[in-house]
Amino acid sequence: MEQAPFHIRSFIGTFNEDWYDVGFHQNTTLEIEVTLEGRGLFEWPERKVFVETGHIVVIPPGISHRFAAVTKVRFGVIHMQGMPPALQEVADKLTRGCLTPRIFAMSRIDGDRFEKLFREWLRVLASPLKEQERTRAVWAELLLLYLHEHAQTDMQAMTITKAADYLRQNLRESVQMTDLAELSGLSVAGFRRTFEKIYRLSPKQYQQQCRMQEAKWLLSATDKDLNEIAEQVGFYRLHSFSQWFKSVEGTSPSLWRKRQKTMRGSDLQTTP
Repeated sequence: MEQAPFHIRSFIGTFNEDWYDVGFHQNTTLEIEVTLEGRGLFEWPERKVFVETGHIVVIPPGISHRFAAVTKVRFGVIHMQGMPPALQEVADKLTRGCLTPRIFAMSRIDGDRFEKLFREWLRVLASPLKEQERTRAVWAELLLLYLHEHAQTDMQAMTITKAADYLRQNLRESVQMTDLAELSGLSVAGFRRTFEKIYRLSPKQYQQQCRMQEAKWLLSATDKDLNEIAEQVGFYRLHSFSQWFKSVEGTSPSLWRKRQKTMRGSDLQTTP
């Protein structure tokens, strides 16, 4: 049988707290609903689940379901069918062959990043495209890969991502392990073990990685002086920041910045 042509429909739906689907319905498409803001109720014949900001619902074709708003809520919605092989492969990672809906969750930071990506995707959809089907398929694959990479299926993992968010948002601070464990509702040993299982880094290593990412971004994308950058990523002495940066990158932050500018200048000269 010849495969149906690739079709995708996406939008952001905003509903007040008194909104609800009148009855159960089912689609011929794979449906993905991401709660961008607020709280809702998702229901299928076997179960009811409250969904909140960052929750993702993946609904295979043919599943009877309905949504209702609990508060004012915004959903990012994707419907797809006739997917090309590369896209179908990623979709299969989300459904795992299940014939029932699957519920995931993202951290607040990852959810915010997804919404920015999703809004850019909606602009692409609304634009005239030279290679429409291919461009849409590549973008759809990017969105699904993002969800696959950042979504968690168990709620204990979600509490760990909240701790990771806290580390990323407090790069200037020396965060105590006991505080993170308390934030996650776990013992210190349990928190450390679960964190390393999810991120494959200790909490300290994770924060240091975030510090380096932020330092590189500030060095390459801003004209801030080194003292200011050092302070923004948690070092109150420039010498300590420079030593740390060099121990990881093999070069000083000032030389690293100079090389980045040289590389960008070279790229501009060779661009036709």
